[in-house]
Amino acid sequence: MAFEGLTCHDSINMIHHLSFAVTDLARSAAFYDAVLAPLGYRRVWEDATFIGYGLNDGEDIFALKLRPANAGVPGDGFHVAFTAPSREAVLSFHDAALAHGGTDNGGAGLHPEHGPDYFAAFVIDPDGYRIEALILGAHTSTSSHE
Repeated sequence: MAFEGLTCHDSINMIHHLSFAVTDLARSAAFYDAVLAPLGYRRVWEDATFIGYGLNDGEDIFALKLRPANAGVPGDGFHVAFTAPSREAVLSFHDAALAHGGTDNGGAGLHPEHGPDYFAAFVIDPDGYRIEALILGAHTSTSSHE
């Protein structure tokens, strides 16, 4: 089946869902509850070893899975970028990440090295995963990070 005429921003998604293996589910849940909320995502299901995030109940897009402490995380070349609804949401994502055990990994604001209207925040989560929130385009913002 071909998806001719569609762009990556149309309703066909290339990736159905993604899971991160984490060493401390409670710590990671607190982190991702805080950083995903400004982007419009929330917990949609959970059990003793998994937590799923998405927009609608039972339909997870991103999940956390408890893993053994000696399991590794992907290296420097791997990162996941979450779409943000606004520049303010990107800044809130960044602030929440730093307040919940994340590490800055490139700052929050315009990143012209990636494109003229590439507004993003880059962080590393408590397990070492590199994540990003971004919005493309000349969206208005009341931020001083522009």
